[in-house]
Amino acid sequence: MTIKFYMENPYLKELEANVIEKRYANNKYYIKLDRTIFYPHLSGGQPGDKGTINGLEVLEAYEDGNDIVHVLENGINCDRVNISIDWENRLDLMQQHTGQHLLSAVFYKLFNGETIGFNISKEYVYVDITIPSLSEEDAQKVEMLANKVIYSNFSIKSYFVNENQLKKLPIRKKPKVHSNIRIVEIDNFDFCPCGGTHLSHTGELGIIKIRKWEKYKGNIRVEFVCGARALNDYTWKNIYIKEISSLISAKDKDVLNRVHKLYEDKENLEKENRILRDRLLKLKGDSFFEDSKLNNDIKFIYKVIDDMDFKELSFIANYLQANDKLIQIYGLKGNDKSQFYVSSSKDMNINLQEIFKKISSQYDIKGGGNPNTVQGSSMTSNLKNIMENFTNYIVKEIKVRKS
Repeated sequence: MTIKFYMENPYLKELEANVIEKRYANNKYYIKLDRTIFYPHLSGGQPGDKGTINGLEVLEAYEDGNDIVHVLENGINCDRVNISIDWENRLDLMQQHTGQHLLSAVFYKLFNGETIGFNISKEYVYVDITIPSLSEEDAQKVEMLANKVIYSNFSIKSYFVNENQLKKLPIRKKPKVHSNIRIVEIDNFDFCPCGGTHLSHTGELGIIKIRKWEKYKGNIRVEFVCGARALNDYTWKNIYIKEISSLISAKDKDVLNRVHKLYEDKENLEKENRILRDRLLKLKGDSFFEDSKLNNDIKFIYKVIDDMDFKELSFIANYLQANDKLIQIYGLKGNDKSQFYVSSSKDMNINLQEIFKKISSQYDIKGGGNPNTVQGSSMTSNLKNIMENFTNYIVKEIKVRKS
């Protein structure tokens, strides 16, 4: 059995140990030691430690029964080794994990919200709380109480209890095991079963900050940071606020109101722009209508266009479709691929879908539509022929009806 020194002293950064088993498989070395300071990967929800054995990087440490297996890329040729963990990484994980305990305890005390899951990612920590919603005001209450506990510098200790001793403790959640139950206690403020590494005092958390929250599977998922991560989060946000303040010529406290005003101005300008654009497109459509050609008492608009996009063309076609006895055939020319748009006024009673099917059997075109309007795309080299085919089929049908 590997003696797990991280349970008793999570601040231990180096340790000498004896190798009790070596194994080589899958191009990696699997080492068991009689003792270790490496917290195993995702044991109890906490990411594993980083570090070295005799200066060689440990790729991963994981539990194998009562032992901890250390995975290395290179082998070790001695029986006694020096273990060293990445202290900056360990301290960060201790801050985040202890912060999770504290935040979960506050949610439980204020709103009876239980923690049903958490995850420590590389940048943020997520905790799932059994409450239906969370207001900005309530989130601030949680932060205020959590940080008050931090500033009070409560002591944190861990110890093992049996099931009888456990019954006497006001634990926040039930343990998953029935023996060797390890409790992490925040100075009579929180009692929680846990096998992870934690700080010795809440003051080492520095500050805890809720970043955001969202509904998740009927509960609330809260994203937060604490310790050095909270400082980093504040630093980049402060830089952004200063940059934005400079760009919009506003004091940092006035940035939000100024941005709201700029956004409102932008919306108004975009609305005015849409009105002007629609007017211009309608004028363009009127010029198309004036240029239409009469064929069998039907007006035909036949145009190949390269100075507008498909959305603008559709707007013009829809605008003109209110006219009676009108056929519109447009080609929107591109480099290799082009688009076409064909419509008929409703009084014409011509099924353009059927014509589309006939033409699509002759050319490689994609698209579709309804009896009054069809649209699609084709190779630019085929655009002219496709448009002429639509014209010929429509004229033919008109003549048949008149005869």
